[in-house]
Amino acid sequence: MRKRTHRRTALRILVSVTAAYLVLHGNMMHAFAKSDDEIVLRVCNWEEYIDTGDWDEEERIVLDNGVEIFGENPLYEDFEDWYFETYGRRVRVEYSCFGTNEDLYNQLNLGDTYDLVCPSEYMIMKLMAEGRLEPYSKTFYDKNNECNYYINNVSPYIYHVMNTNEINGERWSKYAAGYMWGVTGVLYNPGAVTQEDASSWKIFADTRLKRQVALKDNVRDSYFAALGILKADLLVNEEFRSAPDYTKRLEDEMNDTSQETIDEAQALLERLMDNIYSLETDSGKADMVSGKIVADYQWSGDAVYAMDQADEDDFELRFSVPEEGANLWFDGWVMLKDGIYGSADSEKQKHAAEAFVNYVSRPESAVRNMYYVGYTSSIAGAPSDDTVFEYVNWCYGAEDSEPDTISYPLGYFFSGDSADERYVITASSQQIDRQLYAQYPSEETLKRTVVMRYFNEDTSKAINQMWINVRCFDINDVPLAAWLAVLAVFLLIVRKIYGKVA
Repeated sequence: MRKRTHRRTALRILVSVTAAYLVLHGNMMHAFAKSDDEIVLRVCNWEEYIDTGDWDEEERIVLDNGVEIFGENPLYEDFEDWYFETYGRRVRVEYSCFGTNEDLYNQLNLGDTYDLVCPSEYMIMKLMAEGRLEPYSKTFYDKNNECNYYINNVSPYIYHVMNTNEINGERWSKYAAGYMWGVTGVLYNPGAVTQEDASSWKIFADTRLKRQVALKDNVRDSYFAALGILKADLLVNEEFRSAPDYTKRLEDEMNDTSQETIDEAQALLERLMDNIYSLETDSGKADMVSGKIVADYQWSGDAVYAMDQADEDDFELRFSVPEEGANLWFDGWVMLKDGIYGSADSEKQKHAAEAFVNYVSRPESAVRNMYYVGYTSSIAGAPSDDTVFEYVNWCYGAEDSEPDTISYPLGYFFSGDSADERYVITASSQQIDRQLYAQYPSEETLKRTVVMRYFNEDTSKAINQMWINVRCFDINDVPLAAWLAVLAVFLLIVRKIYGKVA
């Protein structure tokens, strides 16, 4: 296996400042330098979620199929040149970033206008339900158009998921194009935690690991973990797992938002707060690498990043997908009606937005983004283009002299046929529960993953209140004795102050 590094930096403050500069600079340029025939495409994406170029020469990737990958400029700037060369019209991308799905949603409600954004699956569902998205044109899905890189290169597995998930009777694929995807699981230190322990959400309730485990500081992920613990006996029951409608039943259980279940989850999470080291969003990776904690709820892409960082220190971390079930998540490109139809020429605006999605869906673009970001692209490549597969093999394929190897089939992702021998990687046996598994979980593992649905307004209020109660103590639960002690201290302070004044 080649040593693979990520160009992604942990300096999120710098990224945020840079993003703010880009927005300000873009707005200034829009006001003073826009030509009449220039299209200004406003794109908003996650921080550190697209290749920004500026690669060093030693980072140049040369694949076995002869393709060379090198990021010289930001990918969105390369798109501008490609669009002009392909369509004869100038486009300028105003690229900005958001930190969370909720941040993006708040930005939209506060009046920020974008043509193209890249939220996660539940936020896509929410925006669909609110009627705020513009559907992709029928020509976008025309496989005969060689510039339609998305439909010609998207993984059959991803396309199936996008086509079979619906909101109000409308498929995701009508409004969203897959960008990155992955699963949630447990990043763990095999020197301190067994694989068996890490294969259950119950690890976060294990008192033997008090103050050595961490959960996510957001309600959706932590609620999902709580459901995995609460329903563990049912979810691992063989009769339940062998049911013909297992996937539907698992999805229903892991999306249970009845008030009774919410109350049970709150009680459990309040107990877990005494057991965990922290609720974290980004610090868990560093805490795992430094050894502060031994297990962390983690997204697969960040798990890969943490394992890579630990490898540099000769410190091994592993990744496990709990047996009870895990969250299958997606980030996808969607067009906003306010942006598309707020432009002078909506037809040209929409064409540029769809072209951007197609450009980042080229196999070379997908490889650049995976190299920079560390997450897994939804792009597999056409049957005649094995660039993405060759990149995965470049990352994880065993050297010829490797004595102990495994065969890892990826046909389910690249061709839709799990038995397709063209897409089998011979990897080091050390990749079991490691980066390859995190980036491309086995087909068997994916059978126990489900999408977490979005919460409607009433459910969101109930879930958010539960989370507030978990993260902040409930004032009604403070015992009378505590209030009396506080009152006594207050009176003592007042008495001392009054005595000094007198």
